[in-house]
Amino acid sequence: MAFVEPVTLRDRGLRLEPLAFGHEAGLAAAAADGELWRERVTSVPEPQDTRHYIEAALQAREAGTRFAFAVIDEADGRVLGTTSFHDILSAVRRVEIGYTFYARRVQRTHVNTTCKLLMMGHAFDTLGCLVVGWRTDNFNFASQRAIERLGARKDGVIRGHQLRRDGTIRDTVMYSMRTGEWPEARAQLLYLLKRHAPAG
Repeated sequence: MAFVEPVTLRDRGLRLEPLAFGHEAGLAAAAADGELWRERVTSVPEPQDTRHYIEAALQAREAGTRFAFAVIDEADGRVLGTTSFHDILSAVRRVEIGYTFYARRVQRTHVNTTCKLLMMGHAFDTLGCLVVGWRTDNFNFASQRAIERLGARKDGVIRGHQLRRDGTIRDTVMYSMRTGEWPEARAQLLYLLKRHAPAG
């Protein structure tokens, strides 16, 4: 039995469901909103590469190393983006959260915070993870700030870690959260979501 089994997570009008080929057109449209693949420090697929992106995610799911979700707006069924559990290490009860991108129109909204809250809750409360990790490009300062807002702690930097799409070699900034830190992080994220909720 896989450590991360298929599951659908829901909260605040969002649905995280297992990524599938049926999400191809919606995921391509999400990436096209803002031409996200042009960002040097991300690995968002170009629209014509979306099927290959999904194929790779499904192969990794079969291998037990990554479980990708499509992020769906429950109001209209549109695909807003994707996010994954990855580098799944069942023996030490650790997962990382990444391979995340959202359509430009929903960036800086409740979407990322809600998705991370759902995934962290599933990792710590359902899977019994001891550690949840994140990693990002050393020049992706927006991603670093977003990870730090979740309450994760910076572990360090792996230098000369992997290639970017432009062929340059990136350093990778590593973050993590331990299970004992989760209750306070959850309380803070719930506070932020409540504070920024639309009036009415």
